[in-house]
Amino acid sequence: MSAIRHLLQLSGKLLIAMPGMGDPRFEKSVVYLCAHSDEGAMGLIINKPLKGLSFSDLLEQLGIPSAPGARPVRVHFGGPVEHARGFVLHSGDYGGDRDSTLRVDGRFAMSATVDVLADIARGDGPARALLALGYAGWGPGQLEGEIQQNGWLTCEAAPELVFDEADATKWERALRTLGIDPLMLSAAAGHA
Repeated sequence: MSAIRHLLQLSGKLLIAMPGMGDPRFEKSVVYLCAHSDEGAMGLIINKPLKGLSFSDLLEQLGIPSAPGARPVRVHFGGPVEHARGFVLHSGDYGGDRDSTLRVDGRFAMSATVDVLADIARGDGPARALLALGYAGWGPGQLEGEIQQNGWLTCEAAPELVFDEADATKWERALRTLGIDPLMLSAAAGHA
């Protein structure tokens, strides 16, 4: 019972894909869990930048003007569900629309409207942000089962790791926060 209760407290944590995940879309993925309850889970992959689509391209497509000097935001593949829909994972300093911003904890929030993009383009948005197209979703009990089958490890989500621009090293660095050398991992699972 305590293991299940522990698993139900994963909102705001990182999922780290184990070797042998089985789903190539999640190979070496690091997922920030925005929401997790007995009804399922929703997260954003934070280490897979989209190639060929920049923040300025997206703003142009949406007809949002960008102020001179506005900082760009990296665009990521957020997951295989609703890949045409955008989600902005950002620091907790941004108020945004209370109805469209999910406050995960004091350090992280997620907004899913064009308002946050317009605010970022004006230079009024959150101090730190990343944009994800699509999300990763799990039905009731599905994520817990994948964790029990050694598909994922979990760790604390440090803003320095989540918002860092070095996407290519996030998987290894997330593992190292647990004291795990990525070279020592095996795709084979064992049970004692």
